[in-house]
Amino acid sequence: MPKFVDAALRRQEVVEAVFRIVAADGLERASLREVADEADLAVGSVRHYFASSDELLAHSFGVVVDRIAGRLDAAEAALAETAPGSAEHRRGVLTLLGELLPLDEERAVDACVWMAFKNAARTRPFLAAEADRSHRTVAAVVGRLMMDLAAVDGGSTAGGTDNIGQQQLVTEAERLLATLDGLTMHALLQPEWMTAQMCHDVLDAHLASLGGRIASH
Repeated sequence: MPKFVDAALRRQEVVEAVFRIVAADGLERASLREVADEADLAVGSVRHYFASSDELLAHSFGVVVDRIAGRLDAAEAALAETAPGSAEHRRGVLTLLGELLPLDEERAVDACVWMAFKNAARTRPFLAAEADRSHRTVAAVVGRLMMDLAAVDGGSTAGGTDNIGQQQLVTEAERLLATLDGLTMHALLQPEWMTAQMCHDVLDAHLASLGGRIASH
């Protein structure tokens, strides 16, 4: 009898092989042949699921975006269950933003792969759609968080966030996004120095300054 192959599982195994290659050696080595070797498959087997290298890479990019977005969704839902302004809420904010940082092995691999794909999208048009989705997903989460923090720090008086300029919120959201990107890159390149604890401390300090800047506008 022919051996049954779970197509979804096999596709996932191929994608995980892409992730291992990208995390270890960069996106340039993620050819169909290299991926097939890493997954212990024949090239023809990989082609059965992905017609080209471009298709495989675009799909892999989508998988890592979905993976990160799933963690953000779960952390955002947990944050919504906390009381604004409480210590639990503050911890929830740090947990939410920490899902974007390489704080453990799983998130380090995802962050490395994610950054590699985002950078490659500058010169590989077939990755542009996922790069745009990636940016919009994270920007939406940070945008909602900024509105949440504005309501806590500057919206306790009548008018709520109307008292805080929209441009100020946009500026602070971009500052937070830049901080997250910088921490991610620094932690990936200098893990001995930029440890998980250091990332936490820097992010905590940034949030403290963020609250003061929002409340003062």
